[in-house]
Amino acid sequence: MTPTFPPSDRTRDSLAGVFFSWLHRFLTGSTSRRLNFRTLFWLALSLAVSVYYANHALHQAFSSQYVVQDDARQHVFWMARFVDPQLFPRDVIADYFQSIAPSGYSALYQVMAQLGVDPLLLNKLLPMVLGLLTTAFCFGVCLQLLPVPGAAFFGTLILNQSLWRVDDLVSATPRAFFYPLFLAFLLCLMRNARLACLAVIALQGLFYPPMVFISAGVLVLSLVSIEKWRPHFSRARADYLFCAAGLAVVLCVLLLYAFKLRDIGPVITASEARVAPEFLPRGRISFFGYDFWRFWLTRKTSGLLPDPLVVNFPLYGALLLPFLVYYRRAFALAQKVTRSIDVLPRVIVTSLFMFAGAHVFLFKLYNPSRYTELSLPVVFSIAAGIAIAIVVDALLDRANRSGRGPFVRRAAALTLTAAIVGSLVIYSRFVPNFPGTKYQTGRETALYEFIAGQPKNALVASLAPEIKNIPAFSKRSILVAREYALPYHTRYYAQMEQRATDLIAANYTEDLATLQSFIRKYDVAFVILDRNAFHSRYIERDSWIMQYQPAASEALELLKRGAVPALSRLMPTCGVFENEDYVVLSSDCILSASRD
Repeated sequence: MTPTFPPSDRTRDSLAGVFFSWLHRFLTGSTSRRLNFRTLFWLALSLAVSVYYANHALHQAFSSQYVVQDDARQHVFWMARFVDPQLFPRDVIADYFQSIAPSGYSALYQVMAQLGVDPLLLNKLLPMVLGLLTTAFCFGVCLQLLPVPGAAFFGTLILNQSLWRVDDLVSATPRAFFYPLFLAFLLCLMRNARLACLAVIALQGLFYPPMVFISAGVLVLSLVSIEKWRPHFSRARADYLFCAAGLAVVLCVLLLYAFKLRDIGPVITASEARVAPEFLPRGRISFFGYDFWRFWLTRKTSGLLPDPLVVNFPLYGALLLPFLVYYRRAFALAQKVTRSIDVLPRVIVTSLFMFAGAHVFLFKLYNPSRYTELSLPVVFSIAAGIAIAIVVDALLDRANRSGRGPFVRRAAALTLTAAIVGSLVIYSRFVPNFPGTKYQTGRETALYEFIAGQPKNALVASLAPEIKNIPAFSKRSILVAREYALPYHTRYYAQMEQRATDLIAANYTEDLATLQSFIRKYDVAFVILDRNAFHSRYIERDSWIMQYQPAASEALELLKRGAVPALSRLMPTCGVFENEDYVVLSSDCILSASRD
């Protein structure tokens, strides 16, 4: 029998060295071929991460019959018209949100509705599709900047964590289309696919018009390169023709959208908004009235730094990239970063320029934060992924060099690499409420079913917060609600303001004739009453009601002096539906009631 001997230390070191070299190549090795096993593996893993996060969102979306995404209550409810044109007839709210919806966005939902997919169902399914497209395009962009599949995985992983942390992508509203379309634009631009680039810009304008301003800025800045701190303009005539063609497409889609908005009326001015309660703290938009740092940096509507950029710590890895590229001689992988990396600072400069421009032309270009909260997480995610790959490569490269104590050096490198990669992978597990879907679950099932059973032209009025769910869950028109009272367009909001003021007065008036006049004026079919509505605290605690003065103060004064509103007296006789929290009153009964 042949004796066996344990492997020598030299053999073990040799095997460990082979494994270490393979791991080094697999994690941070570059590739010259577009499709090979390593590239496909990292791409598949990137897509799997997106599916994993989307699956969590889908579980929430289908956890109950009555679930709707917060913003979809505004931007999707009216699309029930695509399924049944008789819904929401002469509905001011539905007409407004249909008017501001970009053409491409509306067309997508309309086509799918004609194929039998309900708009609210499509709204729940789209985030997974958009997430996969975003991931695929981001992977391609990362490879254009650094041909390392592992780095592309890091970039897509960080981007997915940023996107699913907030509700932009999961809302499947126009802004959700920013991510795949903007990344597709960057990919086409870097690959010099100019016709495709122009087509993508057109799609951007059809789905989310503010996006084209950033794309236009990137096109213009692409004509300029910085070498030795001096600007150099392109000498290629084709570059200027392409830029001009891109700007022409931008102008066309913006004119198309402006033509679509022609009937909405003027946008509120900055001076008007500064004194409007809707734009002050606790108002519907809550724009003004904050200290310097909150207003300019962290506020959702006015601030420079979006939520994902402030709280998503892996993004801070992007701050290392300029240092690593500047000292590229000390980092082997940094030397493989392509010149296309210049697109990242161009996006940042354009975003900052549009942020400043939106503040100068306040509300004409929508909220200033929209120009940084969407684009900067994309840029920082890509930069962070590349920076992390360069750092990991440097760790593994130095540990694999000849010298004393290779086992200790390799063990330390493996430990640090595992800590970096592992912390990235499991980071989302420690983020509260991840993914941040903002799905809203309706609890008043019987109420929704009762209202849904009423005629399609029935108009429902209520001050109760639950009224916001009626359009989505019952597919019936409402008079007014906080979620739908957007104050940007003055003509539309003047109607919402008048409706809210009249509703507050009618809700708390002692005079039956005033109540009946209100019902006739708006042709209200049903009034939903919260059983707590006639307590003074109900008004005091509702910031939306309190912003409508003097109606709210007058109603509060009536309750405090013990007055009994007409609606309160009619609850026992005119109620056609009631549960523990709400009573629905029939307007026919109210109109037929007589004064006692």
